Amino acid sequence: MTHLVFFLEEPSAEALLKKIVPRLLVHYKNVSVYYIVFEGKQDLEKKLSKRLNGWRRPNSRFIVMRDQDMADCKQVKSRLQDLCPNDKVPYTLVRIACHELESWYLADLQAVEQGLMIPGVAAYQNKKKYRNPDLIQKPSKELQHLTKMVYQKISGSRAIGEFLKLDNTRSKSFSVFVDGIEKILRCG
Repeated sequence: MTHLVFFLEEPSAEALLKKIVPRLLVHYKNVSVYYIVFEGKQDLEKKLSKRLNGWRRPNSRFIVMRDQDMADCKQVKSRLQDLCPNDKVPYTLVRIACHELESWYLADLQAVEQGLMIPGVAAYQNKKKYRNPDLIQKPSKELQHLTKMVYQKISGSRAIGEFLKLDNTRSKSFSVFVDGIEKILRCG
């Protein structure tokens, strides 16, 4: 049995992943999934090494996921990689949502429309700013504006996640995340 363990900065990431990870694992047998949710990015960074060192299940693969927010993406990723113990590094993948998890939702406005049941939202997908949502500085604010405040972090992530297209490439950080899950399951 392979154990896929996600270390996440917030509950909304868990709500999303619980909807998309089972769809990503449809071709894999004997994979158990765990979600370790921290109380924000500082808590994640403070406790990550200890939690990785304390993990005792053999054949485990780890994915650390965090929002970029306003920080430098490469520095955030490097800092998180440095927190991973050397013996776990080949089995640990760090992924950054650029700028926030909500960028992934803005990349698939059809999923937003379906999940939040707001007719007409998908029609905005061809607007320039939604073609590459990783460039939007505050995607959570943009999503709230676009949905007239219907979107809420946890319930919205759960609702949108059910419809999010896994092969959507408008958000490069989402594509890299999805590809990373495949990669980490094949390692070792």
